Amino acid sequence: MPDDAHAITEPQVDFDSPWKEALEHYFAAFMALFFPVAHAGIAWERGYEFLDKELQQVVRDAELGRRLADKLVKVWRTGGEEAWVLIHIEVQGQTEADFAKRMYTYNYRLFDRYDRQIVSLAVLGDENPGWRPTEFGYALWDCAVSLRFPIVKLLDYAARWDELEASRNPFAVVVMAHIKAQETRNDFARRFAWKFRLFRWLYERGFSKRDILELFRFIDWLLWLPEELTQKFRQATVEYEEEKQMPYVTSIERLGRQEGLQEGLQKGAREDVAEILRTRFTVVSPAIVEALGRIDDLGTLRSLLRRAITVERPEDLGLAA
Repeated sequence: MPDDAHAITEPQVDFDSPWKEALEHYFAAFMALFFPVAHAGIAWERGYEFLDKELQQVVRDAELGRRLADKLVKVWRTGGEEAWVLIHIEVQGQTEADFAKRMYTYNYRLFDRYDRQIVSLAVLGDENPGWRPTEFGYALWDCAVSLRFPIVKLLDYAARWDELEASRNPFAVVVMAHIKAQETRNDFARRFAWKFRLFRWLYERGFSKRDILELFRFIDWLLWLPEELTQKFRQATVEYEEEKQMPYVTSIERLGRQEGLQEGLQKGAREDVAEILRTRFTVVSPAIVEALGRIDDLGTLRSLLRRAITVERPEDLGLAA
């Protein structure tokens, strides 16, 4: 680590986008790990369908503020009945006073729209061990309405670390990466060690090449490292994959070390971010474009590229005051 490593501050990490991607790729594994009762009631052989556009219409109608990593999934029950499952993921690392009310509002709006039973589920990724909202309701003059929903608290899994490491469920590494991203914030020496440990875990569990690439992308997204340690991490992954004779991740990284290509990747990433913003919002302030041009770290640019697809306005990228 450089002498001034303590002065390096971790950039704002977008937790929503990687969680959305992980849910889309590993929905069945997510349900098996977090909500086994619901998992057992789904007829997985009949498939499932994500209804993001339909959910976003409900979210906009509700006018309840900032969107989170919400998912609406159409599934079939084992008894043959059609069911809609609302998966609500909170991965912002923040408590929210009206969270239970929002869960209730989404539930009744979805029921009203589709006339189907709605199952609301929540994963809480914040850092407050005491915040555990599970219900919302009110009663007046013998009339009562309420919603009670199951939650998963990711902080609880820190005490179940051995269980996660022993698991063959691919979503276990999603949980481990999330926990270590919080525990090692601005402690990059520890983060380097944990990031490499999770990288090795992917191979030790015997995952396919496709799964290793998908899951490593999630790990790499959340466990950000400054440039010097990023280079050291790349070298460590090269040596490990050469030893295993499984050059999955580092086959791409080797190209990045060719002379001149790194600069080209940086330029291309900047242009891609700017193009996405212009396509989505038409007008992007010169200050944002100028700030984007000053960023050289490829990892940061990749994070911005992913976030540019989901932010509600260019200013939410935090590139310019």
